[in-house]
Amino acid sequence: MIQGADFVSVPTRDLTRAQEFYGGTLGLPPSGDGDFVGFEAGNITLLLVDPDAIGVAFSPNQNGFALRVADVAEARRELEAKGVEFFGEVVDTGVRQMAFFADPDGNGIALHRRNA
Repeated sequence: MIQGADFVSVPTRDLTRAQEFYGGTLGLPPSGDGDFVGFEAGNITLLLVDPDAIGVAFSPNQNGFALRVADVAEARRELEAKGVEFFGEVVDTGVRQMAFFADPDGNGIALHRRNA
């Protein structure tokens, strides 16, 4: 029945600021169909949503989502150079490496890489 996930909603209070963060800071390619603004992250679209426009109270998704990268430490260094602040150090569970941060609206994001 379910074939896959098409998009993840990312709540924002400031669409322009969110577009700059996801497109400029993170470097994700834009994806839009005219009515919505999104960014492609591999096999899923991150769809920017103004909750007020759909009658829902704003609440950031603090648990967020993970973005796969080739090298967590290197991706972290690149984002820190662009002003992104991370929560703690890179976490290595033995199975995966992760580094946690948030977008300007407080939505949680993790850089992620499974170990070989």
